[in-house]
Amino acid sequence: MNAPEAPLLTADGLTKWYGRQLGCRDVSFEIHQGEVLAVVGESGSGKSTLLRLLSGLMPLDAGRVCYRLRDGVTRDIAALTEAERRFLFRTDWGYVHQDPAAGLRMAVSAGGNVGERLMAVGARHYGRIRGSAMDWLTRVEIDPERIDETPKSYSGGMRQRLQIARNLVTEPRLVFMDEPTGGLDVSVQARLLDLLRGLVSDLGLAAIVVTHDLAVARLLSQRMLVMKGGSVIESGLTDRVLDDPREAYTQLLVSSILPP
Repeated sequence: MNAPEAPLLTADGLTKWYGRQLGCRDVSFEIHQGEVLAVVGESGSGKSTLLRLLSGLMPLDAGRVCYRLRDGVTRDIAALTEAERRFLFRTDWGYVHQDPAAGLRMAVSAGGNVGERLMAVGARHYGRIRGSAMDWLTRVEIDPERIDETPKSYSGGMRQRLQIARNLVTEPRLVFMDEPTGGLDVSVQARLLDLLRGLVSDLGLAAIVVTHDLAVARLLSQRMLVMKGGSVIESGLTDRVLDDPREAYTQLLVSSILPP
């Protein structure tokens, strides 16, 4: 029997303070290749802080984040050089922001936004870069005829789909998603969620999805962390947590948000 593959990412005792205010405390978990983990909780529960700590966008006060690179070696993210971290973000990692403007260059064409990430990993042939950009626009349901338009002319839902294309074009292994459907109309949310679920499955991505929407967590994730006051108070398989929550807070969260 083959030995089980090592975790893709391991969080161990992650803690962050903002002065005297707690961001998150002693959060630990593992995520494996192809697995989707949802982090849920009310506003201020610490879930967005956790995502920024995991992705190295914010320094830790305690704990560590380790990531298994493509060569099989697991490294402490804090020990990587700035150049190594930048390379990781251009290749193995993606980050989908709630506000697409934070993840796009709004004055650059849609094709340029997608192609820029390809150029960052060494692509130089203009025709192939443009062809890949058109292919990815099609995959995220954007008319490739609009490749030369800037995101400023796109709707909110289109901007979010373009941000997803920009992130996935380099075939990352892990994608961080911060409220990926937040601020969108319900009908647009449903379409985007269907798209995300298909892409995650087709590409075998691992993803960490921060959301306050339990329906999003149900649709996208296999496992879930429930956060309150900066701490994880419940975790487990998504269906188990949502159908049979053990903690009173989780029960309240489920009963107040999910329909009976």
